Order: sequence, then structure tokens, then C-alpha cells
Amino acid sequence: MSLFSEHNSKPTVTVASFGNSNTMDESPEMFSSGAVSSTEVNKLIRNTYILLSLTLMFTAVTAGMSMMLKLPHPGLILTLVGYFGLLFLTNMLRNSVWGIAAIFALTGFMGLTLGPIISAYLTMFSNGAQLVMMAFGSTAAIFLSLSAYALTTRKDFSFMGAFLMTGILVAFLAGLGAVIFQIPGLALAVSAMFVLLMSGLILYQTSDMVHGRETNYIMATVTLYVSIYNLFTSLLQIFGVLGGEE
Repeated sequence: MSLFSEHNSKPTVTVASFGNSNTMDESPEMFSSGAVSSTEVNKLIRNTYILLSLTLMFTAVTAGMSMMLKLPHPGLILTLVGYFGLLFLTNMLRNSVWGIAAIFALTGFMGLTLGPIISAYLTMFSNGAQLVMMAFGSTAAIFLSLSAYALTTRKDFSFMGAFLMTGILVAFLAGLGAVIFQIPGLALAVSAMFVLLMSGLILYQTSDMVHGRETNYIMATVTLYVSIYNLFTSLLQIFGVLGGEE
């Protein structure tokens, strides 16, 4: 998985690619290499969505703190170092309870990078609050609709894996070029690509959980979180360009 974010006087382009009845199980690695029962699948899905909800709330908290404190965006290099470092740590600890602490560190850090992005839109556009709410509402609607579709139909979207990996790599490189060379048209195209790619990744990851190919709720949460984060920032970029009022 990879992510970069650059903040300056213009809106940010952010790019990413993949990776008990009321409480989460202590061990994230829930399945053996054998057949996966429906009970185990339901447990994995429940644990994933509980952890995903908590990490999204934590991101909202850290983003709000960043906005209140008027923290500057850390910049491309520090964002990449922080993201990759915390992602590596989460992956290393994915089979222990420390993996939960690592994923909160990762999502909290991403919240700190998100705060300045939202602040930029609120400052630059007279309808900035409306743009942020539109991006938030659209992200929620897309995620819930696609997740519900994959969960209820139980269709197998594993065939999308190679396409998503290739598409995200191409979009990442194009997005990197758009940030470095400040090409607004390319940045907008990359954002549109990522809306489609992240939507596909949500279907792909949910299908993996339903069919027992994903066995770790921490890593499933990371993939879904990255999809949501980039879906939100990509939609915000598109709405800012097409509907922003300075």
C-alpha cells in the first residue's frame, strides 16, 4: 500500500493503494488454512466493521484537533515516511493486540494530515463547508452501498485484483507527477480515477472477507480505511474544482 499527500496554496491530491458478541476477538488471525465457516466469516466481518468505525472516529478527532490547533500540513516527504512506517508497523503486528494500537497510530496520523486539507477548503472557498459535507455524504453513501451489495449478493470480486493493482499503480504515478509538476488537469483526472479504483477496492476487500480469503480483521480494516480516506479526498478535490466558489 502507498500514499502521498502534498499541501500548498491549492487543494490537496491524496493517493493511496492497497493491503464475544459485542467485542472484537483478542487474536486478529482468526482462521486456519482450512475451510472457513459462516460463523467465522461473520465474526471477521463484525470485528472489521467495529474496528473500522472506531478508527474513522479517531481520525475525525485527530483531524479536528489539527484544525483547532491550526497545524500545518506535514508535506509530502513526512507524510510518506509516517504512512509507510506506521503501515509497516501495523503489518508486522497484525497478529497481536499491539496491531490494534498500531492501526490507531496510523489512522490518527492520517487524521492529522487531513485536518489541514479540510481547513484549506474552508478557507479558500466560500462554500467550503458545503463541499466538505458533500464529499463526506457521497463517501458514506458509496461505501455503505457497495459494502451492502457485496455482503448481500456474496458475489466474488476476486477477478478485480490484478486490474485494481495495476490501476492504482498507474494512478499513483500519475498523481505523483501531478503534485510535483503542479498540473491541475492531471490531478483532477487522477482524483476521478481514484474514485473508481477505491470503489472497486471496497467491493474486492468485502468479497475477500465474505469468501474467507481475508483472514485478519486488522489488515481488512486498513484496506477499507485507505479506500474511504482516498475516496473522500478524491471527491473533495473534484467538488472543489467543479463547484468551488472562491
